[in-house]
Amino acid sequence: MKSERWGRYLPFLSWARRYDRNSASSDGLAAIILTLLLIPQSLAYAMLAGLPPVVGLYASIMPPIAYALLGTSRTLAVGPVAVVALLTASALTPLFTPGTTEYVQAALLLALLSGGVMLMMSLLRLGFLISFLSHPVISGFISASAILITLSQLRHILGVQTTGDTALELLRSTLFALTETHLATLAIGALSLVFLYLCRNRGNVWLTALGFTPSLASTLNKAAPLLTLLVTALLVKLLDLDQRGVAVVGEVPRELPALTLPPLDPELIVELLPLAVLISLVGFIGSVSVAQTFAARRRERVAPNQELIALGGANILTALSSGMPVSGGFSRSVVSYEAGAQTPMAGALSALGMALTVLLFAPLFESLPRAVLAAIIIVAVLSLVDLAALKRTWQYAWQDGAAMLATMLGVLLINIETGLLMGLGLSLLLFLWRTSQPHIAVIGQLPGSQHFRNVARFHVVESHSVLSVRVDENLYFPNARYLEDRISELVAARPGISHLVLMCSGVNLIDASALESLEAIGERLHAAGIQLHLSEVKGPVMDRLRRARFLDLFGGRVFISHYEALLMLDPQTTRNTLNALASHCPIQSNLKPVKEKPE
Repeated sequence: MKSERWGRYLPFLSWARRYDRNSASSDGLAAIILTLLLIPQSLAYAMLAGLPPVVGLYASIMPPIAYALLGTSRTLAVGPVAVVALLTASALTPLFTPGTTEYVQAALLLALLSGGVMLMMSLLRLGFLISFLSHPVISGFISASAILITLSQLRHILGVQTTGDTALELLRSTLFALTETHLATLAIGALSLVFLYLCRNRGNVWLTALGFTPSLASTLNKAAPLLTLLVTALLVKLLDLDQRGVAVVGEVPRELPALTLPPLDPELIVELLPLAVLISLVGFIGSVSVAQTFAARRRERVAPNQELIALGGANILTALSSGMPVSGGFSRSVVSYEAGAQTPMAGALSALGMALTVLLFAPLFESLPRAVLAAIIIVAVLSLVDLAALKRTWQYAWQDGAAMLATMLGVLLINIETGLLMGLGLSLLLFLWRTSQPHIAVIGQLPGSQHFRNVARFHVVESHSVLSVRVDENLYFPNARYLEDRISELVAARPGISHLVLMCSGVNLIDASALESLEAIGERLHAAGIQLHLSEVKGPVMDRLRRARFLDLFGGRVFISHYEALLMLDPQTTRNTLNALASHCPIQSNLKPVKEKPE
């Protein structure tokens, strides 16, 4: 029992006890492959965040170790990611000049605040908040962010200076600067883009055709970004391109950072806290989504609240070790999974590889063209753009499509924080609007069966004395009044009925407002000589009804099944319908040609 309790707070204990030579071998190989990917990605995403590239390397050392100890996913790889880097730049660029000491210190404080927010969310058990950001909103946010990132990196490919925060501003500024394009920078950036794009899309096929095994071809192809870095850095060195105007990374410290606490400026904390909350939510949702995807493949479990602790610890450690805000990344997690990582030890070993890179190979990156880092970023993020999803979502549910479109337009035309809030707000408003007018169907009995279906969709038999109504939504304050009005309309159209049975098979909640509406409906029906009844009420709903006076006052009955209700209230019609020969009226041919109406 004691070990189980400790295992809940230190998940690494669950796999460390069974760690063996085979697991270590698999994790070691995965760590080597992961390191090859992380080196160029870390450098590139630090530049995207407006930080010195070496900060990305620092952010890939301590966070994976923290996650290995505290995380519940066996595959998730933690470090700098594109969207979080963009959020970091968006938060800090209006306050400080990118690359300055003040900017770097503010980035450390932002990481510290993000980690603190995540730990507080875990303490308050707020892991459920992941449910409030719908998939269309997240998809729209990621696609728009990827477009914004791509536009922001064009200046490095062209070797020009641009300004602007929105997509239109960046595009206009880039077009005006085309005449100032630095040709050598453009050549390096464009060739790197083409090479990386071809490797990403066709590299495995070509290497396999050359005789490499599929697994070896995949491993070699993942080293393409690193190969691009080394070759272009060598070209710059040999041809003195940095002296001819090609922007390079510059001096890279050949030492590991000391553990220090970033300056705690109260005014800056207040200013950065809202953006730290946003980074925490986006990072958490992205990480858990990736972790759950791979956990499902291996039939493992991810605990969202424990993930908050792990990601919070990772961000606090990156703040103490001169890093930047981090999260779980999809691309590196895919690499870790496909490389055969068995435990989070693969991430910890990759952290060791990053530390050795800083200590031994840092000078190799000093001549690295920034255009190549921009090319790596563009190729990585363009795969996240899924504009076709907007069309698919709109066709399926225009409300979700509208929320997705609002998110994308907000991110592209205003800023990423407003875009995400617009999508979230619109999706919640549309949800309330949609549920405020629930589908309420008049139902009848299918001949030859005990089943009841919508009279607008099926050829069914209706009772002349009993009105059967099915509610296909939870009953709560936004739709309580609508329920009253709809019941009144249906009763007015059927003057001969003496009973109304409300089928509640689709109702999981009846709140206080809806309960008062049911009481009002019961009283009005009783005054008109009609008795209200309920059928197929679910257990949790029934438990709450028993705590109210409704069941004692409404005068009707609560039936286990709707068939039982009709058998009790109109036995002749119900038995005759049940005994009807199915061959004369088969259920398969009972469906009416009704379009765009829910059942």
